[in-house]
Amino acid sequence: MEYTQLTGRQVLTCPEEEITAENLLAVLDRLRPAFGANKAQCDYLYRYYRGEQPIWERQKKVRPEICNKVLENHANEIVSFKKGYSFGEAVQYIRRAVTDRLSKSADEKRRRGLLRLNEMMAYLDKESLDEELAEWMFVCGRGFRMILPSKDAGEVSFEMDVPDPRGVEVVYHTGFGRKPVMSIQEVTVYDAESGKPKPLLCIYTPNRYFTVDGNRVTEEQNRLGMIPVVEYPANNARIGAFELVIALLDTINNVASNRIDGLEQFIQSFMKFINVNISKTQFEELKDLGALQFTSEPGNPAQVDMVSNELDQQQTQTLVDHLYQMVLIICGMPDRNGANRTTGDTGQAVVLRDGWSAAETKAKEVEKCFKRSEKRSLRIVLHISGKRLGLKLSDIDIKCPRGSTDNLLTKTQALQNLLEAGTAPEVAFPLVKLFPDPEQACKDSEIYLAKWKPKTDAAAPGNAAVDAETTPANNKPNPKEE
Repeated sequence: MEYTQLTGRQVLTCPEEEITAENLLAVLDRLRPAFGANKAQCDYLYRYYRGEQPIWERQKKVRPEICNKVLENHANEIVSFKKGYSFGEAVQYIRRAVTDRLSKSADEKRRRGLLRLNEMMAYLDKESLDEELAEWMFVCGRGFRMILPSKDAGEVSFEMDVPDPRGVEVVYHTGFGRKPVMSIQEVTVYDAESGKPKPLLCIYTPNRYFTVDGNRVTEEQNRLGMIPVVEYPANNARIGAFELVIALLDTINNVASNRIDGLEQFIQSFMKFINVNISKTQFEELKDLGALQFTSEPGNPAQVDMVSNELDQQQTQTLVDHLYQMVLIICGMPDRNGANRTTGDTGQAVVLRDGWSAAETKAKEVEKCFKRSEKRSLRIVLHISGKRLGLKLSDIDIKCPRGSTDNLLTKTQALQNLLEAGTAPEVAFPLVKLFPDPEQACKDSEIYLAKWKPKTDAAAPGNAAVDAETTPANNKPNPKEE
């Protein structure tokens, strides 16, 4: 497995605004080189993440019998941390804003729709799908989600899947907005004629569905009316979490292997004989008995010694620490050695010193890209189930909760201060980031939040309930006011 210089995945684009059966093959011919390069690079990164790294092909020219191969799979460590830190808790949907304050029924309908939407995502086990999607994002620099109408009439009218990105692409238009014009998915099918598996391209456009078998194109209508595949880039360059430090990770593996070689070579050092004639048989006896008797001549003293030069482990460890530190800095990960330092820092100072602020910054960067793609997925979901939910995309805000229990006392005090200041619970609960699902938490806490509710509804023009209380039926002034 040779080292490959990687700089992110290519974005596939085309100038055609509409893909038809007539221009499809010509567009595919132009995109095949970039499609194949992205597929090969994603496969390399995934195999590297699983432990198939260049260190296993290590060779030595000097003393080749001592050639240890030590793998420190920091790539897996980086992806596991990023995935757990950024998407350790389920992505939730909450209300973005109350646009019509005069209609409580409409507001309550949106609230029930959001609760139902979260229930539907829980039914589809979206949390585990998001975790799988995040793993692909941090390994390959991007992932894909596929949403289609459900074939079975059950609780949910749609179903989700996370396809393998090694063979999936979304092609964008080169014009304003860079809107997706088609999706490409390579699948392997069994050929009944040849008896061998063969690749087949499944292509969705907003209106049509194509299958491409060689130069043969089959066309059907896309009943969904949208492209069901959504790309989730980790960043604009589609760079994986450990992609920029592959050279450093290979060097760490090489240094670790050389350290073990140095130790083994020190133990298995050659013997040096000066002015001593010894045969092969005598040397074998020496190894069995562990002792040798010999005589030396005047002027030619005999000497038996070991040829050894021990590796300086302290300097080697300094090099390893530097390499690993650079990996942490570039990848935006906390310093694991921070706990071994004795300082008087506490609280936020520790967060800044040990690199947790850098980890949070990287997570926010990924979160912004994730939300942009998640909105495209929600458009498909609302297109399929919007009538049942009674929601619009502008009603929904996406939350990726992290560290709900961090600074717990500070967050609870902030929540109490917000409620005492008159902030609506629907606004205060998401703001403090205490609950994975603030909408559900607010709904479950209604009876306990009764003391924070105003005694009477705020008077507002057009509020029928308020007008009925303040204006008698005969349009006379209120007696109490007189």
